[in-house]
Amino acid sequence: MTELSANQLAVPYLIAGVLFIMSLGGLSTQETARRGNVYGIIGMVIAIGATFLTKGLQLNIELVGGVAIGGAIGAVLAARVVMTGMPQLVAILHSFVGLAAVLVGISTYMTSPDAGIKQDIEVWIGVAIGAITFTGSVIAWAKLRGSMSGTPLLLPGRHFINLLMLAATVYLGVLFVNVTDTSEALLYLYIMTAITCVMGVHLVMAIGGADMPVVVSLLNSYSGWAAAASGFMLNNNALIITGALVGSSGAILSYIMCEAMNRSIWNVVFGGFGTDSGDAPAPAAAGDQGEVTEIDVTGCANELLAAKRVIIVPGYGMAVARAQHMVNDLTRILRAKDIDVRYAIHPVAGRLPGHMNVLLAEAGVPYDIVLEMEEINDDFPTTDVVLVIGANDIVNPGAQTDTSSPIYGMPVLEAWKSGMVVIFKRGMGAGYAGVANPLFFHDNSRMLFGNAGDTIAQLVSNLREG
Repeated sequence: MTELSANQLAVPYLIAGVLFIMSLGGLSTQETARRGNVYGIIGMVIAIGATFLTKGLQLNIELVGGVAIGGAIGAVLAARVVMTGMPQLVAILHSFVGLAAVLVGISTYMTSPDAGIKQDIEVWIGVAIGAITFTGSVIAWAKLRGSMSGTPLLLPGRHFINLLMLAATVYLGVLFVNVTDTSEALLYLYIMTAITCVMGVHLVMAIGGADMPVVVSLLNSYSGWAAAASGFMLNNNALIITGALVGSSGAILSYIMCEAMNRSIWNVVFGGFGTDSGDAPAPAAAGDQGEVTEIDVTGCANELLAAKRVIIVPGYGMAVARAQHMVNDLTRILRAKDIDVRYAIHPVAGRLPGHMNVLLAEAGVPYDIVLEMEEINDDFPTTDVVLVIGANDIVNPGAQTDTSSPIYGMPVLEAWKSGMVVIFKRGMGAGYAGVANPLFFHDNSRMLFGNAGDTIAQLVSNLREG
């Protein structure tokens, strides 16, 4: 088998890096996202293939078997996952990257404990970032899966606790790079790993459910930097390039989402997202806010047929009901009747960035009628009917008026300013953030109870007959 030297490996790694950049460029728009995925796949195949041809690499049954088994498991999971499970899958994959960085760092030091201060620093940084990514992603996975409450855990003095753990990590790092005894250095490394694992848990536990999409994006950035650190430890340019691209793009996306939500990126990084006190903010009281007004499928169909402008606001409930295809059918019928239909997408709709965009693209909804919050929010006052399908927190007016609400200050889609709002929900339950929604009780709001998929199917049938 042909073996490639370090200089020769630079060529396929460079090609792979270019393809990764082209992949990110393609993924920036819905129209080119499929092409972007293809570029990324080709780049990864080239990078892995070149790595297997590295000069001096011993291809044994354990290495080949591990890659084969891991690849098979990944393929099965990716093929079987439904769109509602995609956020959880992304989160748990981030945890694997973090764990890999921890194991690579520890094994690198154990193999070459006398490699010098440069490698010691690389190991320390890689293990620290990897440990935070690993445990933080596991907590994010549990929250997204529903195995853990989305309510933030805000311990008294949590910022001091974070600062203490950070200081301990730095102090142990100084000891680590200056100690000459390998056993003692490993002890410092193990203690630091435990501390940063706890830090990852504490940071993500302090973040509420409504903000999890930003957390997923931030953990994606962490996993990229962990991979880049592993690349430096292994002297692998492909890992460095890939990790840097993932890390920087994830950080940029996190910043953009924070800007869109009027949040501080530092609050995301250090936990307690958007809160200042030591106690968890109490959810807005449900209380006696009035009575809801219900509407049936026939009444909703009549309102739509009488409308000239309609906006659809999709949320996680639409994904759970797998109603995106029926919603697209509804859109086609209304547009065929010369009714202007558009979609309003909130930055954190769903459970990860772009969740709703992917669902709608999968269903075949035209890209040009899918608009982001800042593009469409000013159009609600001139809209006749707004259909809120499985969304809750992102259309909550309390985010603008209730200072006690955990989501206060978060920009929302101002659906209540339209002529009528029809809310598709199973019941009166609160959203993922656990906050009551005053929109349900507005004079121009109508509740259409039931499974979104079944309700929209009935609505489509009614409109076709009409």
